[in-house]
Order: sequence, then structure tokens, then C-alpha cells
Amino acid sequence: MSIELKRAFEAPKRGDGHRVLVDRLWPRGVAKADARIDEWPKEVAPSDALRKAFHDGELGWGEFRRRYLAELKTHRETLRPLAERASSDTVTLVFASRDPRHNNAVVLRQYLERLR
Repeated sequence: MSIELKRAFEAPKRGDGHRVLVDRLWPRGVAKADARIDEWPKEVAPSDALRKAFHDGELGWGEFRRRYLAELKTHRETLRPLAERASSDTVTLVFASRDPRHNNAVVLRQYLERLR
């Protein structure tokens, strides 16, 4: 399974494979034409309330991760084709967060790896 993570502000590369924007909001300052996004399943991004609580510091990383995984379980069938695609092709989860280790793409990758 090949699931890569990349910030939305990094230039797309040929090896990115299928690029999936995993944020509910389009990243500021990124032109849609330049982003080369193949899929944007907004419904699998963290809910607005969860995203805001995490970014405002009301939730720590562990609690955000736990709640987001619970949200992802409600989208299992929506995500299954993406997990299957990652079995045979590179899938790059594109995110806007500045923190490359503590963001929704990290949690989503873990979920997809288990879903397969």
C-alpha cells in the first residue's frame, strides 16, 4: 500500500499518483489549476467543530485523533475505494496544515491502511 502525504503548498510531482485533498476548505493561496487535485471528498475531512476545536487548542492531538477516527468510521464505504486504489497505485493525501506530523491526513492514512 502506498499512501503518501504532501502539503498543498508543495508542487505536484509525477510520482504523486492519485492526489486527494483531505481538507474541508480549499487551501488559501493555492490555485486550483496548479494543485492537480484528482479527488476532493469533503465529507471525509474532520467536521468543522472538530477542526476548529483542534486548531484553537481546545483538543490535544490524542483526543483529536480519537474523535476523527470515530468520524471516519461513518464514512467507511466512501473510503473503501480509496484504500483499494492505494493497494495498486500511489495515493497522495494533500493537506494544508503546517504541522506535518499532527494533522488529519496522518490520521486518515492510518485509517486507510487498516481499512484495506
